[in-house]
Amino acid sequence: MITAPAGVELRPTAIPTSIHDGDATDFIEMVRVRNQIYREISGHDDHRIAADELLPLYQRDEHEKRMLWSVVLDGRTVGRVGLDLPLEGDSRVAFWLIELVRDVWGRGIGSQAHQLVEQAARDHGRTVLQSWAEHPDAPGARLAAPTGFGDIPKDHVARFYLRHGYTLEQIERNSALDLRGDLEGVRRLLGEAEAASGDYRVIQWFAPTPAEFVDGYAWMKSRMVTDAPSANLEFDEEVWDPARIARHDAMYVDAGRPLQVTAAQHIATGELCAFNELVIGKDRTEASHQEDTLVLKGHRGHRLGTLVKCAGLLSWRDFAPDSPRVMTYNAEENRPMLDINEAIGFVPIAYEGAWKKVLDD
Repeated sequence: MITAPAGVELRPTAIPTSIHDGDATDFIEMVRVRNQIYREISGHDDHRIAADELLPLYQRDEHEKRMLWSVVLDGRTVGRVGLDLPLEGDSRVAFWLIELVRDVWGRGIGSQAHQLVEQAARDHGRTVLQSWAEHPDAPGARLAAPTGFGDIPKDHVARFYLRHGYTLEQIERNSALDLRGDLEGVRRLLGEAEAASGDYRVIQWFAPTPAEFVDGYAWMKSRMVTDAPSANLEFDEEVWDPARIARHDAMYVDAGRPLQVTAAQHIATGELCAFNELVIGKDRTEASHQEDTLVLKGHRGHRLGTLVKCAGLLSWRDFAPDSPRVMTYNAEENRPMLDINEAIGFVPIAYEGAWKKVLDD
């Protein structure tokens, strides 16, 4: 049993089937506080999401168990705790977050929440704990990533991780592209990529995925955890099939969040070999988010990353002309993708640390 500081309750958050259900109140409040916390950290609302758009991500999923608690202080929701458990084979990995509004920092609430995380992970046989957090730039001491790429300030959050036995494994760059500006450079890059990738063609769709592309999309999604730079972090190899693609697509469709997939297809074989995803909420005036992007290893060297990114962005501007920017994340050592992003016009706006701890048996 976890004993929280006086006045604090770590309350399991009920997951309603609909945001209109009578038991949705706690979930709605949790999302409101989540959005407040992200605004406090980043200084903007581009990470905001509506409760009904987030809810599909928490519905039952055979590939992942998601646990969620609200942090309540004297009756006021002041944060949330999340623990995600992949269900791939004999996984030993757990991913977690602890998010608190700034005015309750320094009271031991985060440490009590971490005890809950660690105990729940042990109860489910997990010994590798991994977590990400944004570290806004600040003066003073810094921590360098062991990859040799990037560093972060040794801030309040970094000290929390270090105090609880974590090591910094990787830096991720959060970049943004202004969609309101001139995209002539993107058109030029697309033309150059088309000239260099004559054996490939661009195809696009919005979720749900058309039947003829499901198998190829599933294979590319399965390679995200094996082919992207991950430093010393641990990820389970994933198996994606048509049912998993349908579940993935439904999370966007059910939330009313359009997901555009831009893929490169090898003309001779019909194989899908690169893809890029863009998504926006129901409010088309908010920021867009670039999600997964990958070029399969066997097809690299043909500028397919540039091809799918630029083709996707140009069609996206036509689809969501009032969206002011696109946000994306990349490992700081992933120079091939960062080179493409920088050429397109993405600029760094924030950095996240990826943290890892291995529990004693």
